[in-house]
Amino acid sequence: MKHSAEARLNEELKRLQGLMNQGHDLRVIWAPKQVSNLDGEVRGNTIHVYSQSLEDALKTLRHEFLDFVMSKIIEPYKQVANSLIALMNKQAYSEKEKFIEKLAELLS
Repeated sequence: MKHSAEARLNEELKRLQGLMNQGHDLRVIWAPKQVSNLDGEVRGNTIHVYSQSLEDALKTLRHEFLDFVMSKIIEPYKQVANSLIALMNKQAYSEKEKFIEKLAELLS
């Protein structure tokens, strides 16, 4: 049963890759767990599916695949935003230090 379920998950992954023309380097592993806070996750280029039933595993696979694709799309924006935040933090820190030095001079 598990072998045919894994084959079905692999078929679904290939279908998703074809539909989206994305994630061609991904693979899927089905490792049902009795107790897990996660239904699935992507680690490296592998989608790990922890859902118990095949129906739930297929839903999890679709979710994780779409999350992977979306994350790749937004990654450049996250990098730009984080760079801008770092730059602004550096500038704000520099201005604060200048202001504190001026205040310290006034108080002495």
